Amino acid sequence: MRILTLDDIIETYAKLNQRGINFIVSKFQFNKERRSKTAFNHESIKSSNWWIIPEVIKRWNKLVTGSENLSIEDFSVKSFLRGQSNLKMLSLGSGNCNSELKFAKHNQFSEILCTDISEIPLNLAKKIAHKKGLSNIKFQVQNANTFNFPKSYYDIIYFRASLHHFENLEYFISKSLKDSLKKNGYLIIDEYVGPNRLQFPKHQIKTINDALKSIPKKYRKRFNLKLYKNKVYGSGLLRMILADPSECIESEKILPTIRTHYKTVYEANYGGNILLSTLKDISHHFINLNDETSKILLNLFEKEDLYLENNQSDFVFGIYKKEGE
Repeated sequence: MRILTLDDIIETYAKLNQRGINFIVSKFQFNKERRSKTAFNHESIKSSNWWIIPEVIKRWNKLVTGSENLSIEDFSVKSFLRGQSNLKMLSLGSGNCNSELKFAKHNQFSEILCTDISEIPLNLAKKIAHKKGLSNIKFQVQNANTFNFPKSYYDIIYFRASLHHFENLEYFISKSLKDSLKKNGYLIIDEYVGPNRLQFPKHQIKTINDALKSIPKKYRKRFNLKLYKNKVYGSGLLRMILADPSECIESEKILPTIRTHYKTVYEANYGGNILLSTLKDISHHFINLNDETSKILLNLFEKEDLYLENNQSDFVFGIYKKEGE
């Protein structure tokens, strides 16, 4: 385990530049929920992570749905929910609700409830839903730990990049979620399922640094900083807990727990083991591609594919059905 690393210092410096001293000070309080909330309760924060790269998104789609132009939302409806109607979905930890808003465009859904502890992104999503005329999606500021799960009510419970923030997963997944799903209901996840607290093993850190070295220096200049990214050291536990006590708290338990209590209907790996850390803070160089940056990205994709041949994917999209009925 790593307690404190150079990456922690750089990340703190970057956050200071992005969000100011008040944000840093907000992390030094005893209330865990408030510390977690500060990480997400904002309209928009400019950053440079792998999810902003169009070619990376196409890669995800291809690995999950089989087509770089088919989103996971359209794929789920087309492949598993076709012919169904009056579906009720619960999304916990919805954030900006980008994915849920895409589901809401399908007339199979009569009710989608998005919940999150942060009101600002939910309010923005509410405005988008109103503008698009989506009346089947609702938004509720709610801590999932105190959510009153209605029994046998939902057809789908959905997590997009949020389940890794939950603890006591055995009870939460096998009892709270399962009891709230209808007979034959689905649990759908689009999640980080890698090591707890991002404590990547040494061989993964080595492969990440090998990938980073393959990128020319001019494309390793960090976003909004006068610093170049020369090496990845990994996240330290101290900053992880201070920044967001819920971050990846039991992430490595997610898949074993779900597979134990639900029937696996569909599961697709889309990596992230190498790309997530390699591209962090330098992804802005790969949005508008030229011949050189296209080749760099393809090389990184190949390095991750090679790594995944012998290692479990850190990110998974999965559809699971309630068992025992």
